[in-house]
Amino acid sequence: MPQALERAEGCWAWVVLLAAVVAQGLTLGFPACIGIFFTELQREFQANNSETSWFPSILTAMLHAGGLGLCFSFQSTITVLGFYFTRRRALANAVASVGVSLGITLWPLLARHLLEELGWRGTFLVFGGVFLHCCVCGAILRPVAPSVAPAPRKGPPVPSKTPAPGCPAACGRALLRHLAFDILWHNAGYRVFTLGVTWMILGFPLPQVFLVPFAMRHGVDEHKAALLISIIGFSNIFLRPMAGLVAGRQNFARYRKYLFSLAVLLNGLTNLVCTVSANFRVLVGYCLVYSVSMSVVGALFFQVLMDVVPMDRFSRALGLCTILESISILISPPMAGFVLDNTDSNFSYVFYMSSFFLVSAALFMGGGFCAIQKKERQGRPAEAEAAVPEPAPLRALSREDTGSSEKRPCTEEIMYVTSV
Repeated sequence: MPQALERAEGCWAWVVLLAAVVAQGLTLGFPACIGIFFTELQREFQANNSETSWFPSILTAMLHAGGLGLCFSFQSTITVLGFYFTRRRALANAVASVGVSLGITLWPLLARHLLEELGWRGTFLVFGGVFLHCCVCGAILRPVAPSVAPAPRKGPPVPSKTPAPGCPAACGRALLRHLAFDILWHNAGYRVFTLGVTWMILGFPLPQVFLVPFAMRHGVDEHKAALLISIIGFSNIFLRPMAGLVAGRQNFARYRKYLFSLAVLLNGLTNLVCTVSANFRVLVGYCLVYSVSMSVVGALFFQVLMDVVPMDRFSRALGLCTILESISILISPPMAGFVLDNTDSNFSYVFYMSSFFLVSAALFMGGGFCAIQKKERQGRPAEAEAAVPEPAPLRALSREDTGSSEKRPCTEEIMYVTSV
């Protein structure tokens, strides 16, 4: 039997939103607990910081660009939300990202407990069983009725080119079409966002990977060190919906891109706190301030992408963005581990590196969006002026115009109106 189609923003849309919350908590929230295993794996395999850093980097990179497992789970829920919600899309994205906050809160606590009871091998076995719940979330994602699906916006025209015959040309066309390189080339807003986020990701995941070993190295108890990550996640549970509510207002719609850039800038500046002190109370304060910027980044990431890309191209644009992100994620932790190995495990350099990438990415995105908006404003007056028709000259009324039988001279001279 054919599967029933659901109505956008109907009752089932909220069930889909709940599935998105659970799926994002299981997938995107999971890498937050990797730092719990960092020291244990380093001791188990007698590896240095650079070698151990490949474990979180490969895991997170495959999560964003594998096309396998967890990557399928979270990307499908994000894409479907864009079709189920139109008017409340910003709020839906923010609520869905609360799942990430729940995952960041619960995964480290669960990982710490299971690590003490079962060891890291038994813990990973339990994790595999927990991830099976993603199948239930996937079963909830029913298709949306085409008649109520959001109409795609008109994108920039793509010049048609006659491809050369043969298999390489066909493969090249398929690669450009499915990986959204055509959108990257023609859509300036998407280009600024994607390149800025790719650069940003070189520094964004580093605190979540190295905060726990950094705190433990400076004498913080391992349970308190794991609690730091949970503080970040717990704060995001409340901050992300608030950020979504604010960003979802109509008067904030045009400023979402700049709010996202400002949050990235604040995130980078906050990391400098860890270069000054490793006191537990200071680190708690750092986690709270870090949570503010992280919540805004998490709540606005997909919404900003939906703002710069039409919904009919969103899935392709998201795919290319996550693939480029995964490259940054793959090299970022090993690069930081290499810095640790060559600086006698001085974690200050890791946080300096994180701040550099985040601050420079924020300045690039903010400046790029401003330049695009300025260019659009300069182009609008010329278009408006060309669209205004010239006024028709006023003629003297003829006998036919007045309906009078009296003969009057019909002249073509222009009559100038000098008073009203």
